[in-house]
Amino acid sequence: MGTALIFVIAGLLLAVLAGYLFQNFLGFRAQRPDDYAGQGKEFDIRQHLNGPMICEGVIYGPTGRVNTRFVANMNAKWVGNDGLMTEEFHYDTGGKLDREWTLRMDTDGAFMATAPDIVGVGQGRQAGSAVELKYAIKLPESAGGHVLDTTDWMYLMENGTIINRSQMRKFGIKVGELVATIRKAA
Repeated sequence: MGTALIFVIAGLLLAVLAGYLFQNFLGFRAQRPDDYAGQGKEFDIRQHLNGPMICEGVIYGPTGRVNTRFVANMNAKWVGNDGLMTEEFHYDTGGKLDREWTLRMDTDGAFMATAPDIVGVGQGRQAGSAVELKYAIKLPESAGGHVLDTTDWMYLMENGTIINRSQMRKFGIKVGELVATIRKAA
């Protein structure tokens, strides 16, 4: 009985270690902006996240099932390296959410992002055809008021459409994922 228990515990520890290694060295979180340097059309948020845009997407819950769908009207304006982007989300549940991002671009492709529901300052970086943005978001009280660590990746397609994939985590455990497209409004 003692040997079997040791094997079970060792197996569980090995599974946890394998999951950790996959997530941090092979999975979504292992990406780095420099992985995309020199690839595809150059993604400059001042150019490609500018003017009126339409965003359509889904949010998946922790089990991988669609939790909600949304359409958002977005509008961004830049003056030099300073940007202001408004988002107006309309959810299939009838809910609405407005957010206003303040963006500040540095000269090396790095940028900072703030919004009222962002805790602290989001840190972003653009390289090649991709943009990464990491931030902590505070959910509305109606959704529990939790603070989630979020990693956004945006990938610029050749036709100018942006594919956005985000993962939200609490205590390192994925609790949600967003997949969306962003395109210039007609």
